[in-house]
Amino acid sequence: MNKYKNKKVEFDGIIFDSLKELARYKELLLLKKQGLITDLKLQHPFVLVPTVRIKGKKKPDVKYIADFVYVEDGQLVVEDVKSVITRKLPTYRLKMHLLKYNLDIEVVEI
Repeated sequence: MNKYKNKKVEFDGIIFDSLKELARYKELLLLKKQGLITDLKLQHPFVLVPTVRIKGKKKPDVKYIADFVYVEDGQLVVEDVKSVITRKLPTYRLKMHLLKYNLDIEVVEI
């Protein structure tokens, strides 16, 4: 258990952060099998702010890691499985803002 009370689960050799995330993955696998979506990726990173030097020290990229990314009807879809609590976290909200501003991507929250 982690601080949000979700339990990590394994399926097909993949570790998911919650049962809800696993359930969504299974739904997406069905859509892929039916040919309704393509290019399904898990834990796909997006660079929001590139590496910088602050006071001579190298600071790594600031990234947002999407739970799922796929193509549907020719459009890129970025999904994140979030609870009501985690949707309100300042870091998550900031990353959503930067993703929209920098890459013009809006996340579908599941």
